[in-house]
Amino acid sequence: MEPVTEAKAKTTAETLTYEQARAELATVVERLESGGSTLEESLALWERGEELAAVCQRWLDAARARLTPPES
Repeated sequence: MEPVTEAKAKTTAETLTYEQARAELATVVERLESGGSTLEESLALWERGEELAAVCQRWLDAARARLTPPES
């Protein structure tokens, strides 16, 4: 995996669709579970996973808000 700068990761994460973020998150989890990464690589993967999970949560929250009728 190519190193991602913090600024690039944030910009990229903000433009991902839910499906893209979820797919990348699954890849990150798979890599973490497989082991073999250095501590620094593992930390970078973990941080990217946290960002991607937040992106997914924002998409889900927005979808829930659209489905929840406004209270009168």
